[in-house]
Amino acid sequence: MDLMNYLPPVYDKNNTMKELQGILSDEINTLVADFDNTIDQCFVSTATDLLSRYEKIYGLTVDVTKSDTFRRERIKARAKGVGTVTKKMLEDVAFSYSNGEVEVIENFEDYSFIVKFVGVKGIPVNMADLTLTIEEIKPAHLAFTFEYTYNTWSDIAHMTWQQAGAYTWNQLRVR
Repeated sequence: MDLMNYLPPVYDKNNTMKELQGILSDEINTLVADFDNTIDQCFVSTATDLLSRYEKIYGLTVDVTKSDTFRRERIKARAKGVGTVTKKMLEDVAFSYSNGEVEVIENFEDYSFIVKFVGVKGIPVNMADLTLTIEEIKPAHLAFTFEYTYNTWSDIAHMTWQQAGAYTWNQLRVR
């Protein structure tokens, strides 16, 4: 912000006023930047300096070697995982890590559940951290497994061998 723009034109040639307004403008710009940073720290999705505080609040281990994006995802997942564990809560937590639709299949007979990734093909990234988060929020007596979705021959049957030849077998599985 340049305060000289708010003064009448009579001050345009006054060097003392230009210097004073320059100093005040710099201070105001610093104040605005600091204020914006303070507001950013109030929200997990934009926080940087206070991520460790949010991690402590939610009982997570502080690991500054991980990226801010990872740390934010973990905090958000833990925030969603507070309270009684439900099927919907597990789906929301898994969704926050995979960015795709997730289905939780409950197996009451053997005290377990399956986390099935239906919105993303293949194995989503960050599975180790999702596993840790689920371990932290699920009841101790429940076991769980993951189920992944891949293409089958019928999913790619419309392709010719020449079209399919442009991909590796693994790429065809998750295309």
